[in-house]
Amino acid sequence: MTARVRIGTQGWNYDAWVGPFYPAGTRPTDYLPVYARAFDTVEVDSTFYAIPSAKTVRGWAERTPPGFSFALKLPQEITHERRLKDCAEPVERFFEAARELGPKLGPVLMQLGPDFGPAMLPALAAFLPSVPPDIRLAVEFRHRGWINEGVLALLGAHHAALALTDARWIPRKTMLALAEQPTAPFAYLRWMGPDRTIADYSRIQMDRTRELEAWTARLLVLAQKVTEVHGYVNNHFAGHSPASARQLQRLLGQPAVEPEQLGEQMTLF
Repeated sequence: MTARVRIGTQGWNYDAWVGPFYPAGTRPTDYLPVYARAFDTVEVDSTFYAIPSAKTVRGWAERTPPGFSFALKLPQEITHERRLKDCAEPVERFFEAARELGPKLGPVLMQLGPDFGPAMLPALAAFLPSVPPDIRLAVEFRHRGWINEGVLALLGAHHAALALTDARWIPRKTMLALAEQPTAPFAYLRWMGPDRTIADYSRIQMDRTRELEAWTARLLVLAQKVTEVHGYVNNHFAGHSPASARQLQRLLGQPAVEPEQLGEQMTLF
């Protein structure tokens, strides 16, 4: 494996993780620094709903160790409300805030809804050149009509990654195959799962070993073609994303920090 493969979860602020992941008694203000002892990256969902203040973003950076990486979602104002049109002002404000992370800024995820279909290709084609060169952009399509050679070539021309998503929108078989033809120097993966009814995030409720083994095989190939891989697990994938992320790490031959070890580390502070 040549690429650095970073595995984490989608978010960190879950009270249900106290006990099964965070040591008992962990306060919400301590979730992020404790999380960062187990994983070296996280996907931030809150930026989808609003552009964060510079103070908030600096706080994230200050509470995590050197080498940690944040993947931020592009705000829905840009992707879902303005649909990539006439959005230069919020895009600039968002990137300014994101840069407060400094070297801890990972890729930016542009999540496009199922109703953002291929007819919106002109908007996408006009938006991609406006992304500053210091921003690594990953694009998630939730309409299978986008998956074609022309769109892949467009992403490749702008060094944007196709977000590889294990979810209900595009068949897993298709996504696994696309892992072998990256469109950017980095790769971005998301394990969402098909069951959005899961409400208990404290434990694994579905055995996803078979799916993770299939993804691991592709990841090992993908890691030979890019310089860095970012992958994030959602709680809905199997019920408790920290456990799924650790399972992925073990399958990849990476050391996995168990919850008991986090409890031991807490005594040092």
